[in-house]
Amino acid sequence: MYSYKQLFDFTQEVFLAIGCPAEDAKLATEVLLEADLRGVDSHGVARLSGYVRLWEAGRINVTPKVRIVHETPSTATVDGDGGLGLVVAPQAMRIAIEKASKVGTGWVSVKNSNHFGIAGIHAMEALNHDMIGMAMTNASPLVAPTFSTDRMLGTNPIAVAVPTKNQPAFVADFATASAANGKLEILQRKEKKAPAGWIQTREGERSTNANELKEGGALLPLGSDKTHGSHKGYALASIVDIFSAVLSGANYGPWVPPFVSFLSPPENPVGEGIGHFLGAMRIDAFRPADDFKEHMDNWIETFRKANVVKGEKCVVIPGDPEREMTEKRLKKGIPLLAPVERDLESLAQKFKLKFK
Repeated sequence: MYSYKQLFDFTQEVFLAIGCPAEDAKLATEVLLEADLRGVDSHGVARLSGYVRLWEAGRINVTPKVRIVHETPSTATVDGDGGLGLVVAPQAMRIAIEKASKVGTGWVSVKNSNHFGIAGIHAMEALNHDMIGMAMTNASPLVAPTFSTDRMLGTNPIAVAVPTKNQPAFVADFATASAANGKLEILQRKEKKAPAGWIQTREGERSTNANELKEGGALLPLGSDKTHGSHKGYALASIVDIFSAVLSGANYGPWVPPFVSFLSPPENPVGEGIGHFLGAMRIDAFRPADDFKEHMDNWIETFRKANVVKGEKCVVIPGDPEREMTEKRLKKGIPLLAPVERDLESLAQKFKLKFK
């Protein structure tokens, strides 16, 4: 178990060591550590060495000049200049919020970025402004469309954060694949099998081998197969890809560059880097904010009171598990698997830092 401060200080030192300006290093650390606090262990410090390797491979610019390349009063296209998505996405979200504050809504599509951590943290930036926030990103092609064996789409998450008055905020944050690749990585570290319905072999047969992607297999869309609605997960992932990349000028579909540094980006790219899509909607552009938030409280309270099936305690509101995990980990610490500890110790040696 490690305290939040211990992991925060170490992670920030690593980002500083690779040349990030102090403000960017702090921001990247805040975004990355939110994943660990919220229980999304696959996207927190477990990813830190991956960012470092991308930097070593020359695929991350640690001093980007993030800029707007096209805009209207309510929209913008942002060029991330090859920067850390952990830094580019928050800047793009601020632009969306600023536009929403002026004209009611703000929508920003981003190109030339990199992996941006968990989508939820970016959507949540809107909450303190009495706005609904949205965030999505495309990602390395690991997911096969329904009826295909080819890896064409990323796990392409969608996040929506909605403010409330007295109840905790509604925060939905989910991959459009049956499971995020990070969950497979955790199973690999634990040497466990994957649940049925997550992955298929390179021939399209169902598999529970957590290492199947390394053998040419693919993740499945949300729903797993057509009978259980995989065509809907495929459609959602496609929407994310189009909004994030086709709209911005980033790479899309099979051209999205891989997160792992040992695989080169595809030849003949159709765009620049990875793409994101972020949005903010001012509540009072639709109705008085206090009225809306009171009704959001009522909505949440009503759903909490819903009858539950046998064996379950309650209906879970999106955002509840992550909020409860944050409270727990701030008090008791953040657990790290042994392989993640070894990765961080290796980074400490590389940059002559203290980890433990």
